[in-house]
Amino acid sequence: MPGLKDKLNRMKNHIVRDQPEPAERVEASQTDSVPFFEMWEKAGASLYDLDGEYCLIREVRYPLETKHGKYAFRDYFDAVKLWQQKPVRHPLSAKGYSPFDLFFFDTETTGLGGGAGNTIFLLGYASFTEENVILKQHILPEPGLEVPLYYSFLENIDYTALVTYNGKAFDWPQVKTRHTLIRDHVPRLPEFGHFDLYHAAKRLWKDELGSVKLANVEREILGVEREEDIPGYLAPMIYFDFVERKNPEGLLGVIRHNEEDILSLISLYTHLTFQILETDPNQTAKEKRLIGKWFEYIGEDDAAVKSFEAAAGENDLAAKHRLAFQYKKQKAYRKAGMLWAELAENAPDTIRAEACIELSKLYEHKKKDLLQAVRYAEKGLEIYQKYGKFGSGKWKKCCLETEKRLLRLYRKAQIPARSSFSKEMSGKRTGF
Repeated sequence: MPGLKDKLNRMKNHIVRDQPEPAERVEASQTDSVPFFEMWEKAGASLYDLDGEYCLIREVRYPLETKHGKYAFRDYFDAVKLWQQKPVRHPLSAKGYSPFDLFFFDTETTGLGGGAGNTIFLLGYASFTEENVILKQHILPEPGLEVPLYYSFLENIDYTALVTYNGKAFDWPQVKTRHTLIRDHVPRLPEFGHFDLYHAAKRLWKDELGSVKLANVEREILGVEREEDIPGYLAPMIYFDFVERKNPEGLLGVIRHNEEDILSLISLYTHLTFQILETDPNQTAKEKRLIGKWFEYIGEDDAAVKSFEAAAGENDLAAKHRLAFQYKKQKAYRKAGMLWAELAENAPDTIRAEACIELSKLYEHKKKDLLQAVRYAEKGLEIYQKYGKFGSGKWKKCCLETEKRLLRLYRKAQIPARSSFSKEMSGKRTGF
């Protein structure tokens, strides 16, 4: 049997990389040499022939009214439209894209590791038309037939952005690795914009879900319930069994698993858009606060303030804390001080300690009230010392810094001892 190198060299003269000619589908009579072809055909797959070698392509269409979890596919159009209307900058923003520019991409491989030894045996993606979601899956019938697999995938990829789940770290690097091995025989690999939904899910739900595997996010966030689904970790064993026996029954289960993953990417992108742009009526205060922290991280302070204010309006104390920092940044010191004064009395200790130190800074530098600056620094230090021996390195560092702050404030305020000052201030009502 000819080796892969011989096959590639034989096909080299047939390939024009700049304007590839689409390969022809095999005639029905040629399918007789494909084991169990009737099963493939029944599952919606057809053969793709390239100079006598082939892969399988399965295509499924869904009307836009079809629901996957809590969303219909048509809702995706609303999500993309929302991005056009909002001036905010965000890593998941589809501003400037049409709904037809994105494709939702996932792979199945023979292993979880990287490198040339890991083979992709399924390339799946979905895209939108005016009437349907079109989902295509390019299937490798056996190792060594990667040229028709990638040729069929790349010849019609005219999108500008792909949407994945951890695809930046795994799926797309794997595609690049495999493409490198056959790059002289297939069309060039395009450069895409990339929306990776895994990192968004991790930001919003890692504390709530523990694990943000797509299956968990589907079930708990999107309301997707799979029936008789094959776990992803079994995919490599099932593929190798298919290569040996040629019966696709087990592999068709993996293909359906991949299909569900891709459909979930559509619903998840829709849901995340409604979360980020705060049009989800069921959004929790915690989600609003975490969206605010994301905006804060990327420097979209106005959007961060809006999200924090929405969460603070539902009495999310952590959101009030972040909002106070934003007010301080805006030099709205009175508004920041009022929030921190509230938190210094009512918040959990981690927030309460920071609020006390921030109040100490405001009283020292903005209100020029050294006695109150000392009072709040002492209050913060008391909290830090209470848990100091059990705290993290950051906690211990804060404790040490607060001690240094107090010593400086004592000298500046000419207070000889903490005990006399504490007695002097006891029972005195304060506010910002």
